[in-house]
Amino acid sequence: MFEDILHNVQKHPSLVHCITNYVTVNDVANMVLASGGSPIMADDKSEVEEITSICTSLVINIGTLNARTVEAMVLAGKRANELGHPVILDPVGAGASSMRTETVKRLLKEVRFSVIRGNISEIKTVFEGSGATLGVDASEADAVTEENLWEAADMAKRLSAQTGAVVVITGATDIAADEHKAFILRNGDPMMAKITGTGCMLDGVIAGFVGSNQDRVLEAAAAAVCAMGYCGEKARAKCEGTSSLRMHLIDVMSSLTADELERGADVESRI
Repeated sequence: MFEDILHNVQKHPSLVHCITNYVTVNDVANMVLASGGSPIMADDKSEVEEITSICTSLVINIGTLNARTVEAMVLAGKRANELGHPVILDPVGAGASSMRTETVKRLLKEVRFSVIRGNISEIKTVFEGSGATLGVDASEADAVTEENLWEAADMAKRLSAQTGAVVVITGATDIAADEHKAFILRNGDPMMAKITGTGCMLDGVIAGFVGSNQDRVLEAAAAAVCAMGYCGEKARAKCEGTSSLRMHLIDVMSSLTADELERGADVESRI
């Protein structure tokens, strides 16, 4: 299902402009490289329009939010829209503070996004316009379970219809949806939640995959999620703890083949 997506990533690598979390910026850059793209990390408003002009796709991650970078995000996003470049939004901690929630609202008003990726609490906040998270983590009350899985997928589809973006919800079970179709993605390992930055790294992988497959945004985003989860499974089998998990995660991604992803993807779809 996703074999040709990764082939395109390898044949036509993306140059990914990342305005991202200072806590995880190095891991994001390395994961973009490992997954077949090239990263540029720039967040000063005096250059972001110029930088995003030479790139293929843009990541906007509000993890370490400040007033200076908000303006840079808006400028870069608008320029990417003008050029028809995919833009990925990670609304980190939406609902944890009024600044984060209002910033997400502003970004959604001023920038068209190709993909919105977050945990269930963040996506619920984006959908409802308000909410609560445990810092940057999902609230236990919002947890996606087998019992409410398709309810969460329906919310993702409705948010996609509202925004025009593919919506990706990540957690123990992942969801990727547009307004017509949802993928349920079951790759991954619980230990991935114990290291900082797996979500931020995934943003970069999604941007690279979508940048190389701009006519298949939903499938590219779903393939990126599967790739990250599958690599997490393989990394977990090799690691001794959380620090080595990060190292092995990047290693495994750097050697992932299209055939391996096709065989390893655990995916279910529904119209």
